[in-house]
Amino acid sequence: MAGRGKLIAVLGDEDTVTGFLLGGVGELDKHRRPNFLVVEKETALAEIEEAFRGFLCRDDIGIILINQYIAEMIRHVIDAHNKSIPAVLEIPSKEHPYDASKDSILRRAKGMFTAEDLR
Repeated sequence: MAGRGKLIAVLGDEDTVTGFLLGGVGELDKHRRPNFLVVEKETALAEIEEAFRGFLCRDDIGIILINQYIAEMIRHVIDAHNKSIPAVLEIPSKEHPYDASKDSILRRAKGMFTAEDLR
């Protein structure tokens, strides 16, 4: 990865992943593994967890974008991730709006600052 930036990985519904792929984030690594997973109704929870853990282990991924409703399915895995890279960002989907109270990363960040720090 010397001289190259890091990739964005996307775990989401078809509309979300398609939008990011059209934006140019799709790529295969040297082992032909994609940096995205389309989650459908019949996608097994184990497959979602495996893809997320796989993205965490890849040294070419710097950010993981995940639809928040999918993050809720694997919350225990996301909460166990405590490194800054790759950063995990929960995003809304067309069918499920974003709820800041469910975002574990945002809750952790809020706990790092007091009102005095922001003045």
